[in-house]
Amino acid sequence: MTFNDDARIGKTTARRRGAGVAIAGGGVGLVGIAVLLISLFTGTDLTGLLGGGAADQGQGGGAGGQAITNCTTGAEANASDECRLVAASVVIDTFWTQSLDGYRQPQLIIVDGSTSTRCGTASNATGPFYCPPEETVYIDPAFFGLLRQQFGTDAGSLAQMYVLAHEYGHHVQNLVGVMRDHPDNGTGPDSNGVRTELQADCFAGAWVADAAQVKDASGTAYLQPVTQAQINDALAAAAAVGDDHIQQQSGGAVNPESWTHGSSDQRQRWFAAGYQGGVNACDTFSVPGRSL
Repeated sequence: MTFNDDARIGKTTARRRGAGVAIAGGGVGLVGIAVLLISLFTGTDLTGLLGGGAADQGQGGGAGGQAITNCTTGAEANASDECRLVAASVVIDTFWTQSLDGYRQPQLIIVDGSTSTRCGTASNATGPFYCPPEETVYIDPAFFGLLRQQFGTDAGSLAQMYVLAHEYGHHVQNLVGVMRDHPDNGTGPDSNGVRTELQADCFAGAWVADAAQVKDASGTAYLQPVTQAQINDALAAAAAVGDDHIQQQSGGAVNPESWTHGSSDQRQRWFAAGYQGGVNACDTFSVPGRSL
């Protein structure tokens, strides 16, 4: 999705934190990229497989860090991965403030290298994740630059914002009690974990459908209407992180009993369900497992 250049980003909770630690060795090979792709979209900490640098210690909470003051316009959001994430967080917060009574903004931490949290290390290897006890989303935009460097791909703007909206979906689940009412009960195609992740995908789709209607303080829409090509980009991202696709890419057999996030088809379908039907279409817990 593309921001309108003259949109004013306004107040944001985003802060920058970390030790500025890069991936050791100046880069990673194809195996490392595969690990990072899995980590980016699933929130699974696979740092040990890459041998990354030491984490920034002593900042194990959502607070702290530097305020981000250089991301003030839509033009800056279009030009920078970091500013795109900061600006998207403002649009996502506005959407949920309008959609959910009692919504409160999570903290967004833009990770610079790595930093410690109450949920483990946040880095460009662990990928983005939501930490419930902190009500904080962590994300390192350096990953998108890594994709460009290694593959020459744009890691499309909507795919990036889909990832962020998915993590904000977990924050909504935390606020409304989904995480409390449907705790971890193991893996499998009918597990609470899969249903939780598919609901977050659905919430992301609902946001994408409404995002171009959200306006800044002066009445300017933050974002231009989404295009079909951008929707295809987001759907491709959802498919790439399906449990079955990850298992196939790793050379193993597809084993639904080990799933934690859902299949490629499921992740695409629930994103589309939210995009077409809004937040009310996202009750993944009331459908039988065969209908997920």
